[in-house]
Amino acid sequence: MMDKQERSRTARALEVFRIVLLLGITSFGGPLAHIGFFREAFVARRYWMSDAAYADLVALCNLLPGPTSSQVGMAIGLQRAGPLGLLAAWAAFTLPSAILLLAFAFGATALTELTGDGWIAGLKAAAVAVVAQALIGMTRSLTPDWQRLTIATFAGVLAYTLGGAIGQVSAILFGAAASWFFLSPPAPTVEKAKQSVPVTHAIAVGCLILFALLLVLLPLVAGLTQQGIIQTTDRFYRAGALVFGGGHVVLPLLQAELVGSGLVGRDSFLAGYGAAQAVPGPLFSFAAYLGALQNISPTGIPGAAVALAAIYLPSALLVMGALPFWAGLRQQRRIRQLLLGVNAAVVGLLAAAFYDPVLISGVPTPAAAAFAVAAYVSLTVWKLPAWTVVLAAGFLGFIFL
Repeated sequence: MMDKQERSRTARALEVFRIVLLLGITSFGGPLAHIGFFREAFVARRYWMSDAAYADLVALCNLLPGPTSSQVGMAIGLQRAGPLGLLAAWAAFTLPSAILLLAFAFGATALTELTGDGWIAGLKAAAVAVVAQALIGMTRSLTPDWQRLTIATFAGVLAYTLGGAIGQVSAILFGAAASWFFLSPPAPTVEKAKQSVPVTHAIAVGCLILFALLLVLLPLVAGLTQQGIIQTTDRFYRAGALVFGGGHVVLPLLQAELVGSGLVGRDSFLAGYGAAQAVPGPLFSFAAYLGALQNISPTGIPGAAVALAAIYLPSALLVMGALPFWAGLRQQRRIRQLLLGVNAAVVGLLAAAFYDPVLISGVPTPAAAAFAVAAYVSLTVWKLPAWTVVLAAGFLGFIFL
């Protein structure tokens, strides 16, 4: 029998699941839009926290690697109902898009046999426009001065030249090191609101240690055992653990791990990435599609489940590990200084990924280039939602490409 406190926690977790599930079904527009949806649901409508507390929460999640909007949801669930609330928020926000992308993975081959691959070419062209829009927007916000633009440029060259996961990690480390020497610490912030978190400091430290141990040990165990399930866990865990900026920035890491090693075809990768723009919720759900299509065991639904759990596990561990310490941590100017360089390096990573594979594979013909330009104009000038542009590109590609 559950005691009163456990029943209350379970009821709160179910409440979190119900509210976030609606957001997971309807939240189009990317991470910034998701954060707006969360604020409307939990601050403006239900008063679960103040604007100051919510701003602090968003600030923390922006400093952590992983998908920012998903981490905000996890953190709200954690504060409301403990670890069970975190799990409820993650499942409710992630599973709708993951299920849609899994269905796309199963139906893509059969659909191609019946209709040809013109619709895939349309999705790939739309992916060029979406990534270009993200790249330009992130360049404006994360590299506003010549120092950070220079860091981004060298980081992009480093990532493209070295290639693979080594190139990605090297670029991130370069950004952190360059910030120490060439960027000034930002002005100190004023503490606005403290957050109550039902996680002890001991558990928080344990989560951070586990995060680091998995990051170090999984590659070793995967290499020694050669077991597909461990290799899959390792690949997607590293992608989730090393991505600053969320969303589109995970593209180069996943491309290096899966396309570069021949586990997923380039065309399938880009078609799935385009389809991911047409579904609600977080872009990290793209992992379910890749896990289902990879050509090593596990594949299908088991592969999707392993990939999805592995890519989000770092975020869960980091949220539980960092949130109890955030009030003091956010005052450390040197930490914020390092993140200025890391965020600039993220722009370079995305630029390298935009060139290869997105641009090279997405616009192989003048017709595909015209599709990409039209999609970009639709996104930036006509301000159409990404999901409508992607769906339209797939449909028109079926007819004309």
